Amino acid sequence: MEDKSKQLLAQPKWRIIDQTTLGDSFHALQSFAMDDTLCSSIGSEDSPPTVRAWVHQKTVVLGIQDSRLPELHEGVKFLESQGYQVIVRNSGGLAVVLDHGVLNLSLILSEKKNKIDIDQGYDAMVYMTRRILEKYGLSFDVVEISDSYCPGKFDLSIDGKKFAGISQRRLRGGIAVQIYLCVTGSGADRAALIRDFYDKAKSHESMKFTYPKVNPEVMASLSELVGKDLTVSDLMRDVLLFLKEQDADLLSSHLSITEINQYDFYLKRVVDRNNKALEQ
Repeated sequence: MEDKSKQLLAQPKWRIIDQTTLGDSFHALQSFAMDDTLCSSIGSEDSPPTVRAWVHQKTVVLGIQDSRLPELHEGVKFLESQGYQVIVRNSGGLAVVLDHGVLNLSLILSEKKNKIDIDQGYDAMVYMTRRILEKYGLSFDVVEISDSYCPGKFDLSIDGKKFAGISQRRLRGGIAVQIYLCVTGSGADRAALIRDFYDKAKSHESMKFTYPKVNPEVMASLSELVGKDLTVSDLMRDVLLFLKEQDADLLSSHLSITEINQYDFYLKRVVDRNNKALEQ
């Protein structure tokens, strides 16, 4: 699969949208609208493949399944009391923590001409992450860490400690492969926050869906794992260097006028879905 991953990443041109320094004014719901917009634009080949990087301040992003927790409002009140915004994303997976020490990357590709199977998209992100972390002497396993938050087949971990998770969203011929990388801070503290959220949002009655029993000891940041301070800026630089090594032209840009109009539509849809999910 590595050759196919390399092929996906060996694009002649990569569009770069860096939203890592927008601060408090950049809401997480805007991020999901951005990726939907770019999926549509790239899927129709009105834009080249794109890498979007983003950081949000103290936000917990819930999955659709989390929005069905019996005591959801108690859980949300707890998170808000800890200074976190709470949103529900329009894709799969479960609760994750975003803050200034978490770098999010989206690889957004078109499958208009060539079908990209699900694992191929995941493998491309894994390959890029391996190459980026090589310089720090880090190698990692790709295996589900069942007692982490948002466990999945493509969890990335070192010595059993998860530092990243990958998801995908597909829309209108475009594919967004998304990874969150815990770069700085305490992985255990983030995990404890989600553990406590579930403790408050679950009921004592049996539920059809099994939510993870989060163990803070199985999560860490890259800074903790490498034993020195890394920053989001460090990792963002490494991403750009990796793409340059693929002989790609890098084009830094914002949304086009057409994309801005699409973005308004997708943002309204994301906000409406979020409000509906949190009202349940």
